Amino acid sequence: MPNKTIYFFYTVRLIYIFAVITLYMVIKKKHLINFNNQSKDWDLVIKGHTSLFDINFKDVWNYRDLLFLFVKRDFVTVYKQTILGPLWFFIQPLLTTITFTIVFGTVAQLSTDGAPKMIFYLAGITLWTYFSGCLMSVSSVFNTNASIFGKVYFPRLIMPLTVVISNLMKFGVQFILFLGFVFYFFYQGKIQPNFYIILMPLIIFLMAAIALGIGLILTAMTTKYKDLNQLITFGVQLFMYVTPVIYPSSSIPDNYKWIVDLNPLVSLFDYMRFAFLGIGKFSIESLLFPAVFSIAIVAVGILIFNKTQKTFIDTV
Repeated sequence: MPNKTIYFFYTVRLIYIFAVITLYMVIKKKHLINFNNQSKDWDLVIKGHTSLFDINFKDVWNYRDLLFLFVKRDFVTVYKQTILGPLWFFIQPLLTTITFTIVFGTVAQLSTDGAPKMIFYLAGITLWTYFSGCLMSVSSVFNTNASIFGKVYFPRLIMPLTVVISNLMKFGVQFILFLGFVFYFFYQGKIQPNFYIILMPLIIFLMAAIALGIGLILTAMTTKYKDLNQLITFGVQLFMYVTPVIYPSSSIPDNYKWIVDLNPLVSLFDYMRFAFLGIGKFSIESLLFPAVFSIAIVAVGILIFNKTQKTFIDTV
């Protein structure tokens, strides 16, 4: 009899435990179903990236309105409450060109391959200003926008793209100034532009891509090593002298040309002067290296940027 009582007691206990477990599973399943049904109603689901290659470019497109808003902000605020306002877009390259003309053209007497000194230096400065502006600004994206990144969600790649586009607008204004001088010297018969000018959009695209890719890598590095900001500023200044901004490629000694040829910007500056001034040498094949380099550096830059954006807020 006692054995039957014990068996009955254990049987009831097992049935009770089984009932509790079954009830728990039913409630849990119902909760998950409701949660899944509710999650379908959300407009946006924010989740952590699990892979280095997990890059959602669709998000960038969805936030294109924010991108253009940031571009407008940058363009307006830079010269807001200034005396000359947007005229600085013209004054800065013009004063720099005059300085280069006096120092490098008259005093140092560097060769310009027979082109008028003013238009020769303006061609190099116009292109270099866009590249250096993009590179410097993109390389400090994490540091300069840390407060925004820490408060609001949006694709972080929006900010580097904002820099490239806003600098493109500045370049457009300065390029108009450059074209004005091109027409002036062409009318005087001192330069001979050619049909290669139709490739200018491609040149600008390659220039922007190279600046963007290098900048993305540098901004990831500056989140941990703050003193790199000073090194980048100094490095960009030095980089100008290994790029034919103030001198033609033809003036480079043969034993040093292999070093300069490693610079993907060389053929872009050669194009600028060949197409608009009719001096120097240029071929379509020379764009192959900067094209391949730009694709590679942008790909690497985006991957490193994507990895850093997950943890940079803890180190900035």
